[in-house]
Amino acid sequence: MKGKNALISVFDKTGIVEFAREWIALGGKIYSSGGTATRLRENGLEVTDVAILVGGKAILGHKVVTLSRELAAGLLADLNNPKEMKELAKLNIPVIDLVCVDCYPLKEAIVNPNCTLELVLDKTDIGGPTMLREGAKGRRIVLCDVNDRPKVIQWLKDGQPDEKEFINSLCAKAEAYVADYVLASAMYHGHGIYHGIIGEKIGDLRYGENPWQKSLGLFKTFGDNQDPLSIDKFTTIVGNHGHINWTDVDRGLQTITHIAAACHKNLSSQNKSFIAIGLKHGNCCGAAIAESEELALQKMLDGNLLSIFGGTVMTNFLITESLAQIIRNYHSDDTKRLLDVIIAPDVSDEALEVLKRKNDACKITINPALEYLGPDCLDKNILIRPVRGGFLAQENYSFILDLDSNDIQKFDMFEDLENHKLDLILAWAVNATSNSNTITLVKDGMLIGNGVGQQDRKECCELALKRAKEAGHYAEEAIVCSDSFFPFNDGPKVLIEAGVRIILTTSGSIKDKDTIAVCNQSNVCLIMIPNTIGRGFYGH
Repeated sequence: MKGKNALISVFDKTGIVEFAREWIALGGKIYSSGGTATRLRENGLEVTDVAILVGGKAILGHKVVTLSRELAAGLLADLNNPKEMKELAKLNIPVIDLVCVDCYPLKEAIVNPNCTLELVLDKTDIGGPTMLREGAKGRRIVLCDVNDRPKVIQWLKDGQPDEKEFINSLCAKAEAYVADYVLASAMYHGHGIYHGIIGEKIGDLRYGENPWQKSLGLFKTFGDNQDPLSIDKFTTIVGNHGHINWTDVDRGLQTITHIAAACHKNLSSQNKSFIAIGLKHGNCCGAAIAESEELALQKMLDGNLLSIFGGTVMTNFLITESLAQIIRNYHSDDTKRLLDVIIAPDVSDEALEVLKRKNDACKITINPALEYLGPDCLDKNILIRPVRGGFLAQENYSFILDLDSNDIQKFDMFEDLENHKLDLILAWAVNATSNSNTITLVKDGMLIGNGVGQQDRKECCELALKRAKEAGHYAEEAIVCSDSFFPFNDGPKVLIEAGVRIILTTSGSIKDKDTIAVCNQSNVCLIMIPNTIGRGFYGH
């Protein structure tokens, strides 16, 4: 380590003094400038001004500081090439062994509500990305992540084990960091012409959607993600999820967050709504909102005891031993119910023993943020769907049902609609996050039938009623939700004949008047949301 040189120039100075002190203690020397150099000197550390290397101090208002052939040479020179080392010595250019650099906060400038072109250009870093890429090409120790600073010091103290692999991983991260940074700039200046994401692998999967498809892994969006429900914030404590398991987790998050957001918007009670959903192939086969955890689980399971077999359960409350007993044994005769995935804020050790299956076939994942789903819990990230040779990009599903909105039309009202708000919320949220076309039946705070993914809406109605009947439920007095308008009144007629009491749908069909008429004639309450606002259309 003795005689090694580090170039340190960082915007985020978290722990930088400690890092520099450790580097010096190991026998290293530091080159720096600007605010970083000032911070280090204020803490009693010896720093050499980078101006010595670049032929002069910062110019153009600190716009040009580190861009020079000398600094590039110190980072790019091949340490194993005697000719290049001799040339550096002749030019009196020191080798830079470590570069610790991050970039101006460009992304923060872009998302600033008061963003201007001038602000973005001011926060566009050139020297930082250049040095990181020079260091990466030169196979130096490259640091762009605050969290890697103590790891590097420890690695140096440990004698630099697996040096090539360790340095390569740092260099690869630096390249990804710069790619993500430059991509943000291209997207901003391109005004929608360019779009993309940089991913960072956080897990290996055995295979893809099918065993014969190789999986490249599970990736999170590169960089620090502040979303507490981001996939990297989930911790799997039992088993190893497969491709389909993770897609179910993502779909479940859409459903449970839409339920929670609508509860916050429509319910005046300050008491927590306990939510449990059961998923199969991305769609709810059971869902419930209740005043207790026990009742939420029981109602969710009662929704369809057959379909939940081998499915996924997600809750907004921790799973205790007694709740785990409900999940495994409630109405399951003499055998324990087999489930593939449990997602909850936490699962007690005792509950783990109850839920476990041979070979960890029941995967269990926790995220404490699920317990605190607030009014702003919906996913705000852009939705990207691959198509051959490219992808589609759109805003996420941000509509939240507001039963008091002036945009909503209500026909043939009856006095106790207030008492049906919970059912309306549940029916809407499950329906909006199920594969289109879907008709959803809810009664007494539980999902009783979900007619998912049919080609015509009448068939959706018939399927929802069929599933409810086969699960032992009756549609009389039930709440119905449709994820788009009824093109004909044949669907409403099927539902009305089954005894439903309220139909929540969207408007926008040229045959809306026929749907309104058939509901009025039968004294069925019809609630219509403009199709341009509340259309579900999930999972095409």
